[in-house]
Amino acid sequence: MYSLIVAEAAIFTIFVVAYIFYIGKSATGPQPQDVLSAPIFFTICLLSSSLTIHVALRFLKNGKVNSFALWWLLTIVLGALFLAGTAREWRRLIYQEGLTIQTNLFGTTYYSLVGLHAFHVTVGLLALATVALFTLLRHVRQEHAERVEVLSMYWHFVDAVWVVVFVVVYIVGR
Repeated sequence: MYSLIVAEAAIFTIFVVAYIFYIGKSATGPQPQDVLSAPIFFTICLLSSSLTIHVALRFLKNGKVNSFALWWLLTIVLGALFLAGTAREWRRLIYQEGLTIQTNLFGTTYYSLVGLHAFHVTVGLLALATVALFTLLRHVRQEHAERVEVLSMYWHFVDAVWVVVFVVVYIVGR
């Protein structure tokens, strides 16, 4: 997992640098300050999911599988809310603001960076849902805590990356 996180961090670094490099270089179309508004609620949802996955893991380590399942499911709900918020933002940007990946450099770099993150959230949610399914089928037990912890590392990484993306796109880039 450490190797995957390092590799993924390198990829995100490239996308973040590209976004920063192209800030303000679009000759046409909407600019970030014209169309972006910070998704505060959805950011709180995603960052809160790091806390809920941590609590879930503690319950599993203590053998409280039912409590683990509840906190794990809450993590999934919070992640899904974040993803729904991203979809909602994209819908507004595309249909109301006319910003697509082809509109200008801002559109290209914005959708590439935020889309890369959304893809990672989606992969994480699928993995979390798989663990939830195994938990509901009574296949997850206390002795699986170390394996579940590896997945939680990925989820924490996705949350940490969002902090960087949020700062770059919604604060620095505006």
